[in-house]
Amino acid sequence: MNIRINTHGHDLPAKAEGGDWYDLKTVEDVTLKEGEIKTISLGISLEIPEGYTAYILPRSSAPARFGIEMVNSMGVIDQSYCGDNDVIGFVARALRDTFIEAGTRIAQMGIYKSPENLEFEVVERLGNKNRGGFGSTGEK
Repeated sequence: MNIRINTHGHDLPAKAEGGDWYDLKTVEDVTLKEGEIKTISLGISLEIPEGYTAYILPRSSAPARFGIEMVNSMGVIDQSYCGDNDVIGFVARALRDTFIEAGTRIAQMGIYKSPENLEFEVVERLGNKNRGGFGSTGEK
C-alpha cells in the first residue's frame, strides 16, 4: 500500500526489524515541567487511503525513559486529517521535569483497515450470562 507523506524535511518513519509499527520521532527539543501538558510535534502529515486508519501510541519506554505519558492514550488519524498543516502530534503529560532531545523516538504508528460500517439492533435484553463486572475476567 502506498501512503502519501509530507515529512516537512524530517526523517521518514521507520520500523524495527521484524516489527509491524513505525517509530515516530520528536522534531524539536522539548522541555516539560512536572504536570505540564504539551502537544509534541512528530513532524509528519499523512494522506491515509480511504478505508484505513492510522493509530498513534506511545512507545512503551516513554514513561520510564522520558517521564511522559500520552494524555489521550491513543491518537486516531482518519482520512479526513490529510492537509499539509495536519501534523501528527503526541499529547504528553510530564510525570516529572524532563527534557527530550529532537529526534527521539517517543511514539509508534500502525495503519490498519478501518472497521466496516456497523448496523445496531436495539434490544431490551441481550440474554447472555454476565461476566462479573467491569474489568473482571476472574481471579487468576
